[in-house]
Amino acid sequence: MGQLSLALLNAAHEAVDTRRNFHRELDADLEEFHCPSGEFPDDFRYDGFVVTGSSASVYWDREWIGRLKTWVGDAVQAGVPALGVCYGHQLLADVLGGRVEGMGEYEIGYRTVEQDGENRLLDGIDETMTVFTTHSDHVIEAPPGATVFAKNGYGIHGFRKDHVFAVQFHPEYDMRTAKAVTKRKSEQLSTQRIEAVLEGIHAENYEAACEAKQLFDNFLAYTEAVRAERVGVN
Repeated sequence: MGQLSLALLNAAHEAVDTRRNFHRELDADLEEFHCPSGEFPDDFRYDGFVVTGSSASVYWDREWIGRLKTWVGDAVQAGVPALGVCYGHQLLADVLGGRVEGMGEYEIGYRTVEQDGENRLLDGIDETMTVFTTHSDHVIEAPPGATVFAKNGYGIHGFRKDHVFAVQFHPEYDMRTAKAVTKRKSEQLSTQRIEAVLEGIHAENYEAACEAKQLFDNFLAYTEAVRAERVGVN
């Protein structure tokens, strides 16, 4: 049936690093749309879609955010498998009826997240994961009918509902991106906090966090299975 076709809904204002990271991690035919610039797919012909991170908040009143929510809601309704990362996690939660709020603080740097029950997105990944995080909003209520499969002290880090999977952390980040994103927080965080996070961005932590990249292959395997089932039905 050939390579999977995915719509990459790039919600990042700093689009270049996000593009590079997802193209590296997803072995699929990616068609990218930079949503803050008003780029969106015309239809739902894709095998799956991915919503990336962003410096935006899902509750902001922006035209592009409204359009993204509409497209995502319609795609989910059409049964297209979805993966949300950070902002994408929050947006999918919002679209599906969950609640997203500001935290009043930042979770940033390499952190520990615990799996909460079994979920095929995290197959092959240790129950206690090292992951890179950077967010000041969080999902405080998962969507009705969703299963929460990852948590830490800051709250929900992963949920699934039907064909939708979402994680709060950033499995796609390389060290270059982690450092760049941290340095851009100089207006929100103290110099001391930023320096402490930067000190933690080293090869040992990055190698530990690379285990979570397995979730990309798991999502592709799931999407392939959904595609095969649809072909079989047709």
